[in-house]
Amino acid sequence: MNAKELRAAFHAGARVYEGSLLRFEGVEGYDVYNCSIPFEWEGKKYLFGRVERREDFANSVTCLFESAGGDRYTLVPGAVTYPIEDPHIVVMDGELILGGTHVRKRGGEIDELYGYYYRGRDPKFLTHFTCGPAHMKDIRLVRLQDGRVGVFTRPRSAEIAARYGSEAVVGFAVLEDVNQLDCTISDRAKTIDGLFERGEWGGCNQCYLLRDGRIGVIGHRCYREQEEGTALQVYLNIAFVFDPATFRVSDMKVIGDKQSYPPTPWMLPYLKDCAFTSGIVMRSDGRADLYSGLGDVAEGRIVIDAPFGKLL
Repeated sequence: MNAKELRAAFHAGARVYEGSLLRFEGVEGYDVYNCSIPFEWEGKKYLFGRVERREDFANSVTCLFESAGGDRYTLVPGAVTYPIEDPHIVVMDGELILGGTHVRKRGGEIDELYGYYYRGRDPKFLTHFTCGPAHMKDIRLVRLQDGRVGVFTRPRSAEIAARYGSEAVVGFAVLEDVNQLDCTISDRAKTIDGLFERGEWGGCNQCYLLRDGRIGVIGHRCYREQEEGTALQVYLNIAFVFDPATFRVSDMKVIGDKQSYPPTPWMLPYLKDCAFTSGIVMRSDGRADLYSGLGDVAEGRIVIDAPFGKLL
C-alpha cells in the first residue's frame, strides 16, 4: 500500500490512548522540536532537543534537557550546545552516541548538510568523532544480535528518484564496530527494496534489536498533497520490521500522524501536516510512548499499542 492508503488504514482502526505536548523550560522565545527519545543515564532522565527561533529556519542547535517530571523538561545548565538539528541517541558499549544533521550555509543559504556524531559517558560533554556522507540525513545505528553494528542510510537525490521512483531509499550496512562509521558508509550499504512508492520519501528514526534478531524500525514516510493551493509535505510516523539476514521488510504500518497529537501551529505552511518521528519508549503497561516533532515547532507524545508486540 502507498502512504495515503496506510494512513487511511491507521485512521480506520487507530488506538491512541493519551496525548500531550512536551514543555521545555530555560529556552524562552525558542521552539524545541524533533527531539531524541528520552533516555536514562546515571539515575537521571534526559533528552536532546532541536532549539530554534520560529522566524529563523534552519539555524538551530541541539541542547540537553533533564526531565522535571511528566512531560516537563528543563535546560541543563553548562551543557555543551551541539551544532546539529534533529538529534537522535543510542547507547553502545557503555557510551552515549549522539547524532544529528549539521547544516552548512554559504551566503546565508543552505549549501550542504552532513550527519555529525558525538560520543562519551557524560551527556553534557560528548566529543565529535565522525561524520556521514554529504547531503545525507537520517543515518541510524543499532546493535545487532551478533554484536556488530547495523547502519541504516538514506540517500535522496534526483538520481535516486529517476532510478527508483521514490525520492529517497533506505540502505543497510553492517560494521564490526562504531569506529568504522564514516563518510563512505553509503557506498557500503545495500538498498532495501519496497519501502516507498513513487513520489514518496522517508527514513529511519530509531531502531531496536528484537528478540528474534530482526530489527524493529520506527521511522517516517512522506508524500506531497495539495491543500488550498499549498503543496503540503505530509510526514507520517511509521513502524516496520527488517530482517538483516534476508533484507525483507514486514509489518509496515502507520502508527501516528499530526492529527494524533494535540494541535500545534507550524513553522511554514507546507509543514501543516508534518509529524517527524523521534521514536518509542516502552511503558510498564506494555504499551509504548511515541514521540514526534510536530510542524517544526513542537514535540508531542502519544500512547499507542506496542508496534512490535512482545518482540521488543
